[in-house]
Amino acid sequence: MTYDLIVLGSGPGGYVAAIRASQLGLKTAIVERERLGGICLNWGCIPTKALLRSSEIYHYLTHLDAYGLSAERPGFDLTRVVQRSRTVADQLNGGVKGLMKKHRIEVHEGVGTIPARGRLIVEKDGAKTELSAKTIIVATGARARELPFAKADGERIWTYRHAMTPREMPTRLLVIGSGAIGIEFASFYSDMGAEVTIAEMLPRILPVEDEEVSAFMAKALTRQGMRLVTGASIESLETGTGGVTATIRTADGAVETSEYSHAIVAVGIVPNTENIGLEALGVALDRGHTVNDGYGRTNVEGILAIGDVAGPPWLAHKAMHEAIICVEKLAGQNPHPFDNGNIPGCTYSRPQVASVGLTEARAKEAGHAVKIGKFPFIGNGKAIALGEAEGFIKTVIDAATGELLGAHMVGAEVTELIQGYTIARELESTEAELIGTTFPHPTLSEMMHESILSAYGRALHV
Repeated sequence: MTYDLIVLGSGPGGYVAAIRASQLGLKTAIVERERLGGICLNWGCIPTKALLRSSEIYHYLTHLDAYGLSAERPGFDLTRVVQRSRTVADQLNGGVKGLMKKHRIEVHEGVGTIPARGRLIVEKDGAKTELSAKTIIVATGARARELPFAKADGERIWTYRHAMTPREMPTRLLVIGSGAIGIEFASFYSDMGAEVTIAEMLPRILPVEDEEVSAFMAKALTRQGMRLVTGASIESLETGTGGVTATIRTADGAVETSEYSHAIVAVGIVPNTENIGLEALGVALDRGHTVNDGYGRTNVEGILAIGDVAGPPWLAHKAMHEAIICVEKLAGQNPHPFDNGNIPGCTYSRPQVASVGLTEARAKEAGHAVKIGKFPFIGNGKAIALGEAEGFIKTVIDAATGELLGAHMVGAEVTELIQGYTIARELESTEAELIGTTFPHPTLSEMMHESILSAYGRALHV
């Protein structure tokens, strides 16, 4: 079976690459060992948002007094909460199948390996099928990193996949790692009634975010009843019939041992680059990730890579954006090379966190003189009306040129707002265009305008 392009992996990067290639007239095949849509649609981005939506609604049900409402004995059925999440994932999996059919992309199910340039072997149930193509895109994604001394067992020690389909509700939960995945699961289980402790090795939670956002989130999660232990290292994690015993060394050197019903390990990812033939082909790797140029090309002709295997940020929308650039370049078009600087990051906790571009600290480290704008949710009419008056929007602006260097948000629905600043950065807008833009009233988006105004001493509602 001969194609112009074979895509190995059908996550957001893989299936988008296949669709764009088909649109551009390339005969395309996609190879998937599990379910179309990859981790994101089946075990990550989408089903976790379904879980978080359930916990958000449950939070509102238990706080109806604040809205002048009442209801008798709100509760939840964990099995049905999880089933709703799986139904959402199944629906989207079916949607990707439909897209493959619509765009005449041939789907090969099985484990793919690349024995030589231009060749790919698909194995399923002992049968092997050989495919050939001038170009192969590796989009095999990543898997959860585990603690070497405490492998996940699915019973007491969980990865994100176990945490998405729990058979029982944790009572005392330890979340190890405070990146987006750890914080989202901490938020979900806390809102559903678990007593949550978050252990983070670095000095602050959400360490990739702006320091003010991290500090705000630490206070917000603590007010919600979570315990945060930063600068912490896990010395041991031992399971028993009744739970997990964790020994944690804290930042001051003290060692504490505590009992938990369950533990979630959220300490990063491992790229899926092993055992597919990349090493034998001589593809350059850096800590397991492929080394690429701005168009997804590796050092081996005909072997390209996108998404999580190609390095951070490990985000679905980054993979999709890389896919478009990679395929368009392959098809002879002239897209701009991939730029990490305009990839927004989102954490769908309560409250939400979103950001794009440089933090204040990184902007200063890069030599920029900056103007900082900040506007609080409490100054916004829509936020007050929603009962969501906690949070702020912060903008980092180059003092000399007016360039928007970065934007950082924490509060309700900021994951929907951040795209406005992302577009502004893509268009290379300055403060003049942003100040001159009319934002609708009453909306949360008005705070984006006010934050820019604030940087120039012109904020109107604070």
